[in-house]
Amino acid sequence: MVGDRRLSGWNVCVMGALFAVGALLAVAVLLPVGDASAGEWPEFRGPTAMGISTAKDVPVRWSPTENVVWKQAVPGAGWSSPVLRDGRIYLTTALETDSGGLVLKVLALDAAKGKPLWDTVVFELAVKGPSIHAKNSHASPTPIVTQDRLFVHFGHHGTAALDLKGAVVWRQNSIQYAPMHGNAGSPVLVDGLLVFGVDGEKDPRVVALDAKDGKVRWETPRVTTAKWKFSFSTPLVMGEAGKRQVISAGSGAVCAYDPKTGAELWRVRYGNGYSVVPRPVLADGMLFLASAYERAVLYAIRTGGTGDVTDTHVAWTLAKGVPLVPSMVVVGDLLYCVSDGGIASAVETKTGTVVWSERLGGDFSASVVYADGRLYFQNESGVGFVVKPGRTFEVLAKNDLGERTLASYAVDDGALFIRTAGHLYRIGK
Repeated sequence: MVGDRRLSGWNVCVMGALFAVGALLAVAVLLPVGDASAGEWPEFRGPTAMGISTAKDVPVRWSPTENVVWKQAVPGAGWSSPVLRDGRIYLTTALETDSGGLVLKVLALDAAKGKPLWDTVVFELAVKGPSIHAKNSHASPTPIVTQDRLFVHFGHHGTAALDLKGAVVWRQNSIQYAPMHGNAGSPVLVDGLLVFGVDGEKDPRVVALDAKDGKVRWETPRVTTAKWKFSFSTPLVMGEAGKRQVISAGSGAVCAYDPKTGAELWRVRYGNGYSVVPRPVLADGMLFLASAYERAVLYAIRTGGTGDVTDTHVAWTLAKGVPLVPSMVVVGDLLYCVSDGGIASAVETKTGTVVWSERLGGDFSASVVYADGRLYFQNESGVGFVVKPGRTFEVLAKNDLGERTLASYAVDDGALFIRTAGHLYRIGK
């Protein structure tokens, strides 16, 4: 087994009106899930799927005793990020049984008070299955919530849909494969389909389930020369109605797929790059993604084209300070990222020029969030860094909760929701 540290889902001040406008322009061609409002957080990386929120009055400072609206114990273990809709928080967790089995559950809480509303057992397993990485959990993929459905994904253990009262609508566990280090990539919802990567020890592929009944609509093999086949990235949807593409990064290549048929539309190769985790981001006709474990390379890819566009559509690459796990964010003309070792960077989207690169401190798995004109970074020890975006590095606040966390933030007006190893916090006033 390779000594890998990859996981996904971990599965992240206004500088005048220019930054807000730039952030909106950066995501103009991306289709958010369902009909979520700006203050809600319906999937991994929020309503834009790229870590950008238009929520207001987002807190800047907190501690275990400061600006904690509520703190709720979460049973079991899981690194799925919380999702939010209509005043309710949803998240998944895994509980080990005395007999060596596993119970996979969904929890719903009142977002205002933290009160548990319901919990539902989705899958009960007699055995836990293959071992997972020490940084992983059996409940790492982040759910998706729409106006009437909650979709939860547990990788090779299965996928399910629930109504918002907690009743299971369907379960799907026919997609069997051998995972490597467990599961982490979250699904994406597009045109009535749930699409996700099946990137285990061998035979990697991309799968689409019908969101109405969970039946398999298509499976497309990943054609890759990479030695190691496993990866954990969450797909991204781009394009307008009728011309949508599902962008999925796997070992050896990132590919675009037709969501109707699963046909591959184009690809960019990156050799033996494997264990790809960060979710791609899109801005100004460019796709940005980190390619691989061991020596990650940041690729800036011009969208468009058909077939293999490796030699024609890669605008620039960067091989220093690139994240292996945390997803990135684009605000205006700068891309912001943090390496697993805690080096935060601002990079020009057009040229790949590093504007600044500074150490925050600690190890990182959670993805970067932009909200209320500020950048939010969370390290694995529970320290949140609030950074001013722009061409000059400035830390606005450093906030230590004192609890381990690998999950990414959920954001609402006046609030941050932070999942730690044992609790879910609402930070605000």
